Amino acid sequence: MALATSKGLNSFSQYTHLSSKPLSSMVVSSCSLSWISPCLSLSQKLNLPHSNYLSRNTATSSTNSVFCALETAPSEESYCQRRPLLLGIGALTANLQPTKLLFAQEVPDRYRAFVDYEDGYSYVYPTDWKEFDFRAHDSGFKDRYLQLQNVRVRFIPTEKKDIRDLGPMEEVIYFLVKHRYAAPNQRPTIYDMQERTIDEKHYYTFEYVLTSPNYSSASFATIAIGNGRYYTLIVGANERRWKRVRNQLKVVADSFRLLDI
Repeated sequence: MALATSKGLNSFSQYTHLSSKPLSSMVVSSCSLSWISPCLSLSQKLNLPHSNYLSRNTATSSTNSVFCALETAPSEESYCQRRPLLLGIGALTANLQPTKLLFAQEVPDRYRAFVDYEDGYSYVYPTDWKEFDFRAHDSGFKDRYLQLQNVRVRFIPTEKKDIRDLGPMEEVIYFLVKHRYAAPNQRPTIYDMQERTIDEKHYYTFEYVLTSPNYSSASFATIAIGNGRYYTLIVGANERRWKRVRNQLKVVADSFRLLDI
């Protein structure tokens, strides 16, 4: 898809501010931009407001619901943290190759899109959330007032080609929640599991609660494999607020997409 602009790159440059870091940050004001070249020599991470976004879901999805209480086991995965580069753009349409077409579907009202061309993923988050650094994660956003209400994404290298290569969905999710997500003093419970297929890519999304003596958290997680990476998105909140925010956070979990890089 190729869209023209009335001012071209010269006009684009006058609305652009580069930080002191070498080509590592760009902020674009809400102006009359209608495209941005994918060939810019900088990290391609976009933080977009309500706008056209993401390839259209043309595949079917399947849902399996389960409930199971799990024993806990301590474990922690190691990830490389990278500071995300954001492009704040008022209105943007991308002139990209077909494999990177992201703007065919509307972002839901009251959400923004985070698009990371460099690391190959995208998702949406509530417009009133702000960016934050979450240890060992590649990107993250949180509620301005309720810090435990947040979304974060991380990934690790893998030789697997697809999430299905890890095994049956129930076994994979059971292992993750029991051995990766739960701390020694937490009792994990899985409430729902879903497998979705979008643009021939497969995603597992599941809902779980981690209960400890003094605090409980509820979350959705979406996992997927692509680009030689195993991606994990987790969005959650205090369990006491879960009924009020569950539907809002489910939109975030379901929005996660892999991009070819």
